[in-house]
Amino acid sequence: MAAVPSFVRHLIPDRGPIRVLAASNLARTVGNGVLISVTVLFFTRSVGIPATQVGLGMTIAAVLGMLVSIPAGRVADVLGARTAAIAFVALQGLTICTYALVGGFVGFVLASTLVISAQSAADAARGALVAGVTKGKDRVRARAYLRSITNIGVSIGAVAGGVALHFDSRPGYVSLLFAAGVLYVVAGLVFLKAPNVPPAAKSAEDDGPTWVVLRDRPFAVVALLNAVLVMNGGILTVALPIWIAERTEAPTWVYSAILLLNTIMVVLFQVRASQGSEDVEGGARALRRCGVLLAVCCGLFALAADQPAWLAVVALGLGALVHVFGELLYSAGSWALAYELAPEHAQGQYQGLFGMSTQLGSVITPVAATTLVIGFGWPGWLVFAVVLLAAGLAAPAVARWAQSTRPQQPAESALPA
Repeated sequence: MAAVPSFVRHLIPDRGPIRVLAASNLARTVGNGVLISVTVLFFTRSVGIPATQVGLGMTIAAVLGMLVSIPAGRVADVLGARTAAIAFVALQGLTICTYALVGGFVGFVLASTLVISAQSAADAARGALVAGVTKGKDRVRARAYLRSITNIGVSIGAVAGGVALHFDSRPGYVSLLFAAGVLYVVAGLVFLKAPNVPPAAKSAEDDGPTWVVLRDRPFAVVALLNAVLVMNGGILTVALPIWIAERTEAPTWVYSAILLLNTIMVVLFQVRASQGSEDVEGGARALRRCGVLLAVCCGLFALAADQPAWLAVVALGLGALVHVFGELLYSAGSWALAYELAPEHAQGQYQGLFGMSTQLGSVITPVAATTLVIGFGWPGWLVFAVVLLAAGLAAPAVARWAQSTRPQQPAESALPA
């Protein structure tokens, strides 16, 4: 490794469980990149489903898919996280292949629901697997590596998907859909190289209800804050491109430059940005800073309205830079709270609920973005700023409350006020 540049070496995890997780994640996210680039056009151009129906079908599938997260997490706790992760990730690959069989709207909704349900289950199981094969600070560090690799994998997959887009033929689309499914199956099988995680057993201190996460109100509030702060992703991918095109004088290519900046920054700096955010105290502090930065970025995006092109580009560029730092802190802080506030015997359930909150925020954001930002203009950005700022500032108090209700926690907490 001595000959590898330092910035690249920083992205490669050491040999062991985290590297196995990273290898699986690379295969899975290359497949995901393929799906992102070809699925919508496959259904609209090849199958002939109207774009409005595709959007409706994906929303229905996303809502139904969320319901699987907690039960799947429970399965991971009972069967063992590695076993569940292998099964659910491979199952997701098989369900992706059903896309090729879709002939109309009803089939599209059914196939999409199967795929997203399998994804929800796989996400919960993979989250529990990370908790099972790592401990303490390594958990957030592992997720940071995985997120950096996610951006690399999605980019590779999107390039591959561009081949099908160029030829715009049904055989090309179908071939890539099957290829994506195979990549997911491979990603699941890679987990065979990870240490086995036995079914979680309750300790004497953990006696209580089976579905403990459903009774944990403090954690539910933490998850609610996550659902708000995760909207930072939709701000970038949904609100911003429409805002640039319809409400600013900036050239539309600026959005592509912003996406490229975001991808590079996440790949290079997610691991470093996560340092210091590995426990509840650090995670709460990261979310507080995240809320402030996201509010600032919304203000900068709002400033781009009705400005000369050069000034709009400057405001958008600065906003994008601030956004990516807020995004990095959000990821680190959310991982810390999700893992450190969960009892070890129920990591699957807790990662399932936290994943559900992430999905909820992702479903809400497109509607909120089009209603507030596009409907009301720059004041809509200020509403987003206030909501994100409030969620970030509330995180330390909510995390302190949640930590105080954990078993065997000291009465005094060092969480930031």
